Amino acid sequence: MATQDIITAKEFCIHHNVEMTFIQSLGESGLVEIIQTEEEICVPMHQLPQLEKMVRLYYEMDINMEGIETINHLLNRMNEMQQEIVKLQNRLGVYEEE
Repeated sequence: MATQDIITAKEFCIHHNVEMTFIQSLGESGLVEIIQTEEEICVPMHQLPQLEKMVRLYYEMDINMEGIETINHLLNRMNEMQQEIVKLQNRLGVYEEE
């Protein structure tokens, strides 16, 4: 992965005023992808919106790690269901036009 596609966890923690252990916990639980380079822990840029959402849940809403995992699972499930609904509506639309 190119270096412009990642941000160091340390830089993210300083900018968002969060602890490095929080990022490591999210990585261990599989909620965000972390990359271990020779020097430090990094996060892919495409993971930043997800990571920032987790920071808000944990620090601003005081939701523990288990709660974040549950919320993440439910949101993913909801997105899957919404995609399925769109797919079914598209299939139904073919028959309604006839």
